[in-house]
Amino acid sequence: MNKKTIQDIDLMGKKVLMRVDYNVPMDENGQITDDARIRETLPTLNYLLSQGATIILMAHFGRPKGQVVESMRLAPVARQLGELLGDRSSEEIKTTSTTVGDEVTQAVNALGEGEILLLENVRFQPEEEKNDPAFAAQLAELGDVYVNDAFGAAHRAHASTEGVAQAMRQQGKPSVAGLLMARELEFLGPLLQTPERPFVAILGGVKVSDKIGVIRNLLEKVDTLLVGGAMSYAFEKAQNREVGTSYFKTEDAPIAAELLQVAKERGADFRLPKDFLVADRDAEDAQTQVVPAGEIPADRMGMDIGPATIADYSAVIENARTILWNGPMGRFEVTPFANGTQSIAEAVGRATAKGATTIIGGGDSAAAVKQMGLADQMTHVSTGGGASLEFLEGLELPGIAALDDK
Repeated sequence: MNKKTIQDIDLMGKKVLMRVDYNVPMDENGQITDDARIRETLPTLNYLLSQGATIILMAHFGRPKGQVVESMRLAPVARQLGELLGDRSSEEIKTTSTTVGDEVTQAVNALGEGEILLLENVRFQPEEEKNDPAFAAQLAELGDVYVNDAFGAAHRAHASTEGVAQAMRQQGKPSVAGLLMARELEFLGPLLQTPERPFVAILGGVKVSDKIGVIRNLLEKVDTLLVGGAMSYAFEKAQNREVGTSYFKTEDAPIAAELLQVAKERGADFRLPKDFLVADRDAEDAQTQVVPAGEIPADRMGMDIGPATIADYSAVIENARTILWNGPMGRFEVTPFANGTQSIAEAVGRATAKGATTIIGGGDSAAAVKQMGLADQMTHVSTGGGASLEFLEGLELPGIAALDDK
């Protein structure tokens, strides 16, 4: 994606309208429990401030569906951002109670160099998700430059991602990528074009239907595709194997059968688990046992990949030069079922140490490596779950496509 970034344009004295992904987890008391998404934008913010820019931030939080929801206001995010920036920003982060209108215009006009304003949740506006051109034009009026640093929202054609870039162009203003967006493209782009081989993809998670496009696309590009997680049971069912009470969607079995046929026709190295860890229930004190694939007892549920699968997959991973991982191998949040995901994460870490490029494709797999303290052993942990998947499927991401080409 040959897009301009903030390093390609003059920012001195400019008002920068910047889209960020601050949809962070928050407890019922309004306390942010993980500020990683805010931290990820700090390099871009610090660069803009160092260049003499004034910053107007746009972000969404939750799914308010075009209504004002008091518990989804961005004040806690503004406080956390202010703490993270410390003395870098001349004053505390300013906020508004709405996204457009007189209050916002006045707040923007009052900003001085080095000051930051965070607009209220853009999804309070019904026009945001409709990508309303008039609303996008109002947003574009607020800045001299548009910066998209919200890779996690780049697959959405919304007013603050795609529409505003189009409006900026009509107003003769530049739209460019922030440093986080540029980093995502720097790692994900070559995956589909020029990966160093062997190229191994590891796909887990729950639904095959969510990843059918990704699997189809990757089957043409990878040397080996390793499957784990709950979607394994759809592939087992597609081969008329017993899955007991394992979680799977009935409609996923025919899709899985079709993908197995595609893999066979292409002669792809498409690997399914050799064995599973099964349990009597989904609980910390569950009774567990390891069984071969196809032999899951009728009253047991598959919860993780087994030791033979871990050994097989780990050997493939450690010999790879490029690795993409999206989706955990089991229900890693529950201690007895975390071993498969942990072992695969450690194997990916060992591959990184040997010089492989290792990319975690956002979502639950990113959460898993962070929870296990292994994120720093990966080359790149993506910030976008759905955006990463659509990118890997080969789809155009509207929020990126709308930015200015170099």
